[in-house]
Amino acid sequence: MKKLILALAVFLGVAACKTNPFTGKKVLNFYPNSQIFPMAFAQYDQFLTENNVIENSSEAKMITKVGQRISSAAERWLTANGYAGYLKDYKWEYNLVKDETVNAWCMPGGKIVFYTGILPITQNETGVAVVMGHEVAHALADHGAQRMSAGTLQQLGAVAGNVAIQDPQKRNIFNQAYGVGSQVGVMLPFSRSHETEADRIGLQIMAIAGYNPDEAAELWKRMKANSGGQAPPEFMSTHPSNDTRIANLTQWAPLARAEAKKFGVTSFE
Repeated sequence: MKKLILALAVFLGVAACKTNPFTGKKVLNFYPNSQIFPMAFAQYDQFLTENNVIENSSEAKMITKVGQRISSAAERWLTANGYAGYLKDYKWEYNLVKDETVNAWCMPGGKIVFYTGILPITQNETGVAVVMGHEVAHALADHGAQRMSAGTLQQLGAVAGNVAIQDPQKRNIFNQAYGVGSQVGVMLPFSRSHETEADRIGLQIMAIAGYNPDEAAELWKRMKANSGGQAPPEFMSTHPSNDTRIANLTQWAPLARAEAKKFGVTSFE
């Protein structure tokens, strides 16, 4: 049994690598689009039926407009860099939901939701573009499938440990240590790396779409002010700290401008 679990883990880890077109790095992903997208689309549709979706308002129309510009910019970049057809299975959708939560999210395959609670922080179309670029980037980089893949390996590790350790007391100690260690030492850093990657990719594609990348750091300054300093230590969080994000986005903005220039975009809104 132990050998079978180990062999399965090794097989999944070796056989399930996919290249992130924006970074050129191999990533762990053994959930193909054909499997994960239909599940995500069904969950998204169910969410919309259970929540207050705002339609035809000026804000809802702006969310759709920005989303279309950002996803079109992503497709331009992908096509220009040898990834034509990368988005063929994506079905982009952008919805505004009445909810005071300061948040937006994206499901695999391009299903995006903005909550009305984040609009006072975004303030304008460019602020929305910062958030939209980040959410679109999660979809482009298959972060949802990667998190599922990592979670599967985490579970396999737990099963292997429980099979290998016969003593009940030692097994309990292992489970406690493995649970905390794998979460703080592996899963949380993995999630933070995705957020950082989405920030960088999102900044690039929002610039190609004609939005000012300098505004990304300004948005996160407003997010920091809105949080009132109420945030867990970075190593205990799924997201980088506000200060880390502000510093990164400030550093990357000139690079995003340079990338946009390759597509003839030299002025921004």
